[in-house]
Amino acid sequence: MPERATDLVELRRTFHARPELGFLEIETAARVIAELDGHVDDLQWGEPVCDLAGLAGLPSPDDLTTARERARGSGVPDPLIEDLGYGATAVLARVRGTRPGPVVAIRFDMDALPVTESDDDAHVPTALGFASANPGLMHACGHDCHVAVGITLGRRLAANRDFPGEVVLLFQPAEEGVRGARAMVAAGATDGVDVMLGMHVGIDLPAGTVAAAAEGVLATEKWRCHFTGRPSHAALAPHEGRNALLGAATATLGLHALPPVSGAVTRVNVGRLVAGTSANVIAAEAVLDTEIRASDDGVLADLSRRGHAVIDGAATAHGLTAEVEVTGASAVARCDAEVVEAVLSAAADVPAIEEARRTAPMTASDDVTLFMAEVQRTGGQATFVLVGGGSPAPHHTSRFDIDESALPVALDLLEGAVRAGL
Repeated sequence: MPERATDLVELRRTFHARPELGFLEIETAARVIAELDGHVDDLQWGEPVCDLAGLAGLPSPDDLTTARERARGSGVPDPLIEDLGYGATAVLARVRGTRPGPVVAIRFDMDALPVTESDDDAHVPTALGFASANPGLMHACGHDCHVAVGITLGRRLAANRDFPGEVVLLFQPAEEGVRGARAMVAAGATDGVDVMLGMHVGIDLPAGTVAAAAEGVLATEKWRCHFTGRPSHAALAPHEGRNALLGAATATLGLHALPPVSGAVTRVNVGRLVAGTSANVIAAEAVLDTEIRASDDGVLADLSRRGHAVIDGAATAHGLTAEVEVTGASAVARCDAEVVEAVLSAAADVPAIEEARRTAPMTASDDVTLFMAEVQRTGGQATFVLVGGGSPAPHHTSRFDIDESALPVALDLLEGAVRAGL
């Protein structure tokens, strides 16, 4: 690996060891700010770039308190904790080139997952001493790599401003659960942007391989469904109760029975159901967490309508009330041919890239698509770039890791695209 990549790798390992969940990335955001302060032209964080008004899926007050205390223990100053410690953990940095050109925004997501990292010595982060120091949390999707690349790109562009236009680095909270992009878009993070780039490492591509456009990215909605009934004694007066657990179970079966749409990919999953207090009490409350996905925004809207009908029908059948809270959402990815060609051209100038593909499949969801869609809505262009990471295990699992040779590949590819003016 080239010597110049050493700091990049060390930075990634620092973030890997200190994972934080979505909207709780206080220590991560503080490190981003510290690394870029004094280098970039404009640096903003907190509420000015992260509008949480009306957003669901936010952390509980207890989780926010725990995250603030952990950040304080790691040395984050109290004034910065006040700015970041109530969920608005986004950071935006701008670097201006010396020549006229487009405004290019690049998203780098920062959050980790509620996964316990493997303690097997065959797992590289464990063997080399940079596994998660936060119990039950892990960077199991490569976002630690994204943040390290984003910081290094910002500093490198600031040190050599021989590029056209302006680069906006978007350090996004809460990609998991597709929540954070909406908050940044609402705050105007993409205002004036001409080209929007997303980048993700891994995605089942080998190290040394890149794809200029993710194909098959699914639109999604995440729901939290609240069923409310009436408690009663399960033996003496079951007829007086209204069983929220049964209603939620009926809804679960109905959601999973929704027929697919011909010619489209659809996914439905109920991942969590919590209900009741005791075996001898008719459950008065139930909470169901579910998601729907589709390969077309219109199909997703139809699936959403039918899913709501299932939930309402289950509630009516059991004499319950039901409320559905949308906790996250994203769109399909539409990659523009002109930007895809520009990325392929930049890839040809990166010696470490062994194969550059036009497209590669990514049948998952990512709310970078909301940034992309907003830029495209106002006349700009976008693409979502994939960088192979040669992981020994799937994303979102305890043994997930990234071949660190992917980091300079991602960095050089993005820098090359920026310097070429896309």
